Amino acid sequence: MDFNEPKKLSILIVDDEKSNIDVLTHILKEKYKLYIAKNGESALKIARDNLPNLILLDVIMPDMDGFEVLAELKKSEHTNKIPVIFITGQDSKEAEINGLSKGAVDYITKPFNNMIVEARVNTHMKIVEQMRIIERMSIMDELTELPNRRYFNDQLAREWGRAIRETLSISLLIIDVDKFKTYNDTYGHPQGDKLLHAVACVFKESLKRPADFVARWGGEEFIMLLPGSDLEGALNVAERVRASVEATTIPCIDGASTSATVSIGVNSERPIIHLPAAGFVSRADKALYEAKESGRNRVCVYKEGM
Repeated sequence: MDFNEPKKLSILIVDDEKSNIDVLTHILKEKYKLYIAKNGESALKIARDNLPNLILLDVIMPDMDGFEVLAELKKSEHTNKIPVIFITGQDSKEAEINGLSKGAVDYITKPFNNMIVEARVNTHMKIVEQMRIIERMSIMDELTELPNRRYFNDQLAREWGRAIRETLSISLLIIDVDKFKTYNDTYGHPQGDKLLHAVACVFKESLKRPADFVARWGGEEFIMLLPGSDLEGALNVAERVRASVEATTIPCIDGASTSATVSIGVNSERPIIHLPAAGFVSRADKALYEAKESGRNRVCVYKEGM
């Protein structure tokens, strides 16, 4: 799930007739990003690579018909939730029932009526947007607007598996806001919330690669995953984060300002099969404990025997 600005909703149009593609493109191009496929094989590839929000799928095509394409889409965990609207010249109840029974969400007949096409597509896109909002809320921490622990665990499982398959390094930072309880007691919980939001912004701005991400781990702890990063790269990120937080001023309601520091535990590994990701996190946590015990506002790396 993308935590940046929402992207324009997209539609994959699959039809072997250019005239049909032209009509649908004319109706939909202003509002949606469009992908085009003229056969089933290319449709499956585009769907896998781009994950469109909706597919308009012609039933009758050479080589692979729409029912076969839909069956293949349903087999894949990546594409099985993409809603599919069948488009066809078969204007009968039996054909419509057959299409819906195969897993399509709607049925549009040819020749196209512009208003019907637009209305049905818009209806299903509203459902897509509602589901996207619900999904985002379920995996986002409301205060910091970062992914939550649940989302982090899902991402870690995926990246850990990828690191094993591709024999890549993977690095982890666990970040703790120093003396946060004292800060809360001194300035009050609303100001403490403001501090957490401010450092969350620093963490997001410190990430330079698309695959890197940070989540709220719980309370005043945050966790940052750096797929494909070795120890040197992880330490560079950790020190950049630590220095940026130290240099950040957090304004108070009365016009004054405050500041904070963070302690960071770093762990970098090249995982092997059957090695659990839980140990990877635990070792980073031990490094964080060392950073806090040795004076705070510093970065510590996990070493064997900690």
